[in-house]
Amino acid sequence: MALIGVLTHHWAKEDKVEEAKALLDRNGEAQSHAPGFGARQTFISLADPTKISTLVTWETNEIYDAWRASPERAVAMAGAEDLWSRPPESERFEMQD
Repeated sequence: MALIGVLTHHWAKEDKVEEAKALLDRNGEAQSHAPGFGARQTFISLADPTKISTLVTWETNEIYDAWRASPERAVAMAGAEDLWSRPPESERFEMQD
């Protein structure tokens, strides 16, 4: 079974970067307790400090879809829409050796 990686780019409003980081950390903590979670990394762009990207691995697409629909995610991400200067962009990848 191949793991999937989910790469998501978030663009925080200039005056909301620290709040956005905290919210994404809260979401990462909640994810870490979800079944099928693998690992998570956060990246801050050197060219644009308002761009926060995360790479999260999951056992399957279905498990990730279940996380996205979960009440735990809804709680962790509450208020997120007020922090972004544009909508997040996300893409799924199949992990390779």
